[in-house]
Amino acid sequence: MTQNDEPVGRDALDRVTWALRRAELAVQAQKEQQLRPLGMATAHYTLLISLHAEPGLTGAELARRLNVTPQAVASLVARLDDRGQLERHQHPRHRHVQELHLTDTGREALRTADAVIAGVERQITAALGPEKVTQLRTLLDQAAAALHEG
Repeated sequence: MTQNDEPVGRDALDRVTWALRRAELAVQAQKEQQLRPLGMATAHYTLLISLHAEPGLTGAELARRLNVTPQAVASLVARLDDRGQLERHQHPRHRHVQELHLTDTGREALRTADAVIAGVERQITAALGPEKVTQLRTLLDQAAAALHEG
């Protein structure tokens, strides 16, 4: 078989995008493992922190920000509503649209989960050291900017 017959180049697994994916998978797996004892998944945490950062988001806005389907957000919102972690308010101008807000229970769940996520962050910082973490953040921001520009 010649190199032209190969489905990918020999460098495919050495690409930056593959390294990013491996890191992302490792972080996600660690977060899932650490959040599981709290009865929470990373999607749950991500939704809670998104509503903390931007109270009043709608399900459609959350779906776009989280890059998931509106149906996935609706399912998670229903579960969090059942747990008393968020509440829905009618949009002031669009009566068929609901804004989502954290409840006190939701803020407490987020506080507990964020302590776990901060622990995952500390694992990375301890392994890399503060200077390399700063460099990594800068490089990741530059990579994201390069893709937004393109």
